[in-house]
Amino acid sequence: MTVKFPLNILRPIQAYLKDREQKLKKRKKSLEKEDPYSDKNRVIDNAASDAEAAEGAGHERVSVLKKEIDKSLINIRKALTRIKLGKYGLCSQCGQMINTERLALDPTASKCVDCAKKEKKKVTS
Repeated sequence: MTVKFPLNILRPIQAYLKDREQKLKKRKKSLEKEDPYSDKNRVIDNAASDAEAAEGAGHERVSVLKKEIDKSLINIRKALTRIKLGKYGLCSQCGQMINTERLALDPTASKCVDCAKKEKKKVTS
């Protein structure tokens, strides 16, 4: 027997996730403007190696942050899909309920603590 979250619990979670999604999309857009490589006035052949290094570091920082935002957006979309399908709060591996404290800390969690630990152990070994 599987227990599902009632709609009055899921609606605020869904609203939170949608709000978070919009904020991350805005942050990603603002990061694109911060990328030194996106500057139209940027000189492609920088004579000064320190300027080139600074641009490279700035671009790398923006790239890493955008990748993290993309990962978060994917997890949010997956969580919203699980809500629609009536599978939110169920471990995608074993099907058991995910601890509510875990979901409170990370509303996008898709695995229970035990399954997440098993997966992490597989990755690190």
